[in-house]
Amino acid sequence: MTSEQVLEINGLTVRFGDRAVVDEVSFDLAAKEIVAVVGESGSGKSVTARAALGLLPPSASVSGSIRLGGRELVGTRQWKGIRGNRIAMVFQEPSTALNPVLTIGAQLAEALRAHRSLTRSELRAKAVELLELVGIPEPRRRVRHFPHQLSGGQKQRVVIALALANDPEVIIADEPTTALDVTVQAEILALLRELRDRRGVSVLLITHNLGVVADLADRVVVLRRGEVVERAPVRELFAGPAHAYTRELLAAVPRLGHEPARASEDGDPALELDDVVVDYGGFRAVDGVSLRVRRGEVLGLVGESGSGKSTLGRVAAGLLRPTRGSVSLLGADPAALPARRRRHQRAKLGFVFQDPAASLDPRFTVGDCVGEPLRVHRAAPGSRYRSRIAELLDQVRLPADAAGRYPRELSGGQRQRVGLARALALGPELLIADEPTSALDVSVQAAVLELLRQLQADLGFACLFISHDLAVVDSLAHRVAVLHRGRVVEQGPHDEVLHRPSAEYTRRLVGSVPVPDPLVQRS
Repeated sequence: MTSEQVLEINGLTVRFGDRAVVDEVSFDLAAKEIVAVVGESGSGKSVTARAALGLLPPSASVSGSIRLGGRELVGTRQWKGIRGNRIAMVFQEPSTALNPVLTIGAQLAEALRAHRSLTRSELRAKAVELLELVGIPEPRRRVRHFPHQLSGGQKQRVVIALALANDPEVIIADEPTTALDVTVQAEILALLRELRDRRGVSVLLITHNLGVVADLADRVVVLRRGEVVERAPVRELFAGPAHAYTRELLAAVPRLGHEPARASEDGDPALELDDVVVDYGGFRAVDGVSLRVRRGEVLGLVGESGSGKSTLGRVAAGLLRPTRGSVSLLGADPAALPARRRRHQRAKLGFVFQDPAASLDPRFTVGDCVGEPLRVHRAAPGSRYRSRIAELLDQVRLPADAAGRYPRELSGGQRQRVGLARALALGPELLIADEPTSALDVSVQAAVLELLRQLQADLGFACLFISHDLAVVDSLAHRVAVLHRGRVVEQGPHDEVLHRPSAEYTRRLVGSVPVPDPLVQRS
């Protein structure tokens, strides 16, 4: 790291109307340095990043100073030679950042043509070179592929290649690993580190994942409600955070090593899968899986994207019939039941979805969303309907007046609580939770997990908890099953599987989890 500052932000204020969403923010980024800007949703992280690229909407009022290599960017209208050329951005969701109807090569060529005059053959050669640089296998073949033909990690590498196309001095990476599995996340972090070390690129990392910060950053800037509350070298910040808010963030980070109370081992099974196979056309998504979830127990189902986790969740819920094998849900095979008994069985099942914003009807009030299962199953007639909704909102720690609001008026954590209340409305005997905290900030995630833990202990329902976050699963699950390419490679008590894994694949997963301690992580 050198003392030369490539990006300097001084007194940056961004207003939307009378509201300052970024207020007098100041920090800098040196050559060959990685600076992490951390904070919860709404703290102003992404607004600060977009201000540096001139990507804020016309309704935003920007004041203060942003200097790139000594050139003032606030107020400039000459972005053509700057954006994508000297400073570039890696967006959070590669699926929306890439054009689905253009090949990868065409999109890279488009980025190159914006700043260079190259022939068609030169564009193709450069596109292949960029894919090779970011570690895409078989780059000459992949350059002809469309985004849907790539995995999530490969798409994120393509987005990084787009950012690198014109050799920028600064890359702004906005939550570049949020939706990625731990092994893929580790690969992306290693790539960003290599770009810093080998190509001299400076990286401004926007994230709420403090494990990622510990792994990658040189310095940290902590934002809260649009203001800088702390800035320090990464080791100093983790060793002795000065601000109470930073201490709260660090305390909320899930870590491997939790000890949930052991569930009874003699409970009747709420869910049994025996030698389940699921085929999609010629592709085998699940291959001979056998699982059991006892009443009162939380079984964590972990594995990378494409391992078959969500497919098994749909099989368990009776939403997907397996190609082969047997399913016993609360003592009966849902596919073999007549319609009336299947409806009765589903009333004993709750499902918490990954994205509450997509699973809650935006036209319904919160009360209507929570009460929908009660209406469908006619479980709370008359005045009991409203009182039951009030009970459920209180159970998930939401105020009573939330019933009259709409999902869009709530935060992400509050919407996830609404999804949990709806899943618990009928007093389920089995709860299936599919990545219910993956998109939440660490403090909100910690609150939702603690709530789920307390509710499970109080109500005693069985739970199939699907996640790729091993630390989250370790904090909640009594037992863990590890999926790899549709097969269970290991299962058993959580402390054995996650702390003393026997399968090589499990050891690789555990080794990829970023530790929120820079010294431990780098060793």
